[in-house]
Parts: sequence; C-alpha cells; structure tokens
Amino acid sequence: MRADVVPGAIFPDYELSDHRGKRRKLSELQGGDPLVLVLSRGGFCPKERRQHEGLVQLHREMQVGYCRMVTISTDNLLETNEFRTGVGAQWTFLSDAGRKLQKDLEIAEYTDPQHNPMIPHTLVLEPGLRVYKIYNGYWFFGRPTIEELRLDLRAVLQRCRPDWDIASEGQRAAWAKGDKAKFYPYGRTFAQVLAEED
Repeated sequence: MRADVVPGAIFPDYELSDHRGKRRKLSELQGGDPLVLVLSRGGFCPKERRQHEGLVQLHREMQVGYCRMVTISTDNLLETNEFRTGVGAQWTFLSDAGRKLQKDLEIAEYTDPQHNPMIPHTLVLEPGLRVYKIYNGYWFFGRPTIEELRLDLRAVLQRCRPDWDIASEGQRAAWAKGDKAKFYPYGRTFAQVLAEED
C-alpha cells in the first residue's frame, strides 16, 4: 500500500463503474456514514468468496446501523456482477478492470500474473473517507473478522456521531432547547437520508 495511505489520512476519492455500469465516486457511496471498503482479488478467488459470504450478514447489520460497504475488484463488469450475485451481496461492487486503483495504491499482487489482481485489503473509513484502520488480507487470516469490523465501526461511530451518548447532559439540554442539529439525521430530513441510499 502506498506510504501515504495510513490511519488518519484521506483515502483517494476514486470514481469507477459499479456492478450496473454506472460511474460512482467513493464519496458519493459513503455519504456521511462510516464505510467498510474491501479491495478484492476478484470473484475467481475462493478466499474472496468466503470473505464476502461472511460480510453478507454484517452488511444487514450495517444497514440498520447507518454504515456503508463497498467492494472493488479488478474484475470486468460481467465478472463483478457475477461475483456480487454469487455471494448474495446487496451492497455496491465497483470494477477496476483498468487497474487504476491497483496501480495508484501500488497494490498489484505480483505473485499472480495470470489474474493480475490487487493485494486484498479491507479499510474502515470514517466519514470524509478518513482512514481509521487498514487490514492486509494477502493471507486469509490477515483479513478482519466480522467481530473486528463491528468493533471498528463502534469506535468510528462513537467518534463521528454526536448523539452516540444521548444520556449526556449536553445532549439532553440540546434536545430540551429544540436544537436537533446534533441528533440523527443531523439537519437533514429522513427523505434526504433515504435518497442517498444505494
């Protein structure tokens, strides 16, 4: 991974084609929520399929926890769609068939010239694409467990949600005054929030 992509840094806002062929920016997909970003070897890899099967349950939890997930692979559009469908995923998959991200982040997996995939990584991003944690998944057990991701998301949510502890005096006082800007959905309507959903 490029030396400047570290916890605390802003992850590049790549724009790639999603599983339907629509161009999407990571910032658009993240909105104002935490994001789990999976940089995948691709659907040909049994380790990737197994990891993503495990992420299906977590994704359902993330939806009710106002968090997002995106997978990026070097698969072409058809392979990307087959990978997503094959594991039963409901989140956005992006195709980096041109290997823009792979080259820019310096994560070409040189040990597999046949497929020329990315070295798999899982990143947990705070709102604004700020890197919270990076997992190197070249070896399967280097990838985060579902429980590790839950703990990471809890930590990120505690940092980015002013209403994490609504029992605090400051939150109670703000609510009593009618100041709802520090309570979800933070000055937006629920219709606006739902319009951002993928």
